[in-house]
Amino acid sequence: MKYEVDIDINLSRDKVIALFDNVENLKHWQPGFVSFEPISGTPGTVGAKSRITYKMGKRDLEMIETITKRNFPEEFFATFETKGVYNLQECHFIIVDKNTTKWKSVNEFKCSGLIKLIAFLMPKMFKKESMKYMLAFKDFAEGANWFAWNPVVQDFNILWKSD
Repeated sequence: MKYEVDIDINLSRDKVIALFDNVENLKHWQPGFVSFEPISGTPGTVGAKSRITYKMGKRDLEMIETITKRNFPEEFFATFETKGVYNLQECHFIIVDKNTTKWKSVNEFKCSGLIKLIAFLMPKMFKKESMKYMLAFKDFAEGANWFAWNPVVQDFNILWKSD
């Protein structure tokens, strides 16, 4: 099963990439995120493998991420594998204008067992889940933008720290 989703983020591409390419930010926009643990290779580089753990209700979900292409600021590709699911995700970051970036995500799922049946019966569920994460990133990024780059907040922080 293959599909494409996209979302416009009201930030420059450089700012989007700075937030996207920081594993410390995963907890802010990936619901259920528990941990990110490098397994092999140099973290953040092509070929690097990492274990990502999520809490989904009462169960833990562990997946292995393998970076397959890293060509920032234009694109980032990775595979995500867990029992019964293989997902290839291609992330493309397109400049719309100086303050807007389109994040296009092309996803290809290969499933087995019960997950294969679920994917066949409810393919829209996968697309909806992808959009949920993209919307969460947009909300985080645009909120982080306001706090990190708002001159009023920066001035307040300067005033607050001066005694």
